[in-house]
Amino acid sequence: EVQLQASGGGLVQAGGSLRLSCRVSGLTFDDYVIGWFRQAPRKEREAVACISVLDGSTYFSDSVKGRFSISNDNTRNTVYLQMNSLKPEDTAVYYCAFRWGTSMAPILVTDFHSWGQGTQVTVSS
Repeated sequence: EVQLQASGGGLVQAGGSLRLSCRVSGLTFDDYVIGWFRQAPRKEREAVACISVLDGSTYFSDSVKGRFSISNDNTRNTVYLQMNSLKPEDTAVYYCAFRWGTSMAPILVTDFHSWGQGTQVTVSS
């Protein structure tokens, strides 16, 4: 029913930039939040950034605040994660997913759905 597909990952050097895309399908209402998450090997999946499709409210984790931005393009049914000043510790598989509602807090991994396979981001030093 609902499908989210992340793309745009790749290999970049530290300090570089990358833009990830999350193509959304199957959601006809706009009272939902799109979240970007990442998971490195042997580490817990963590929230990176989220956006309310309804009102544009955003959330960023402390580790990426000031470096990443998130935006929604309704004409393309796509949410973007712009990643700047990338660091090796940003290396992970990045996933997008959704949950119902508009509040940015709390951001809980277990509340989100339709994860897909994610896209690999590797930052070299």
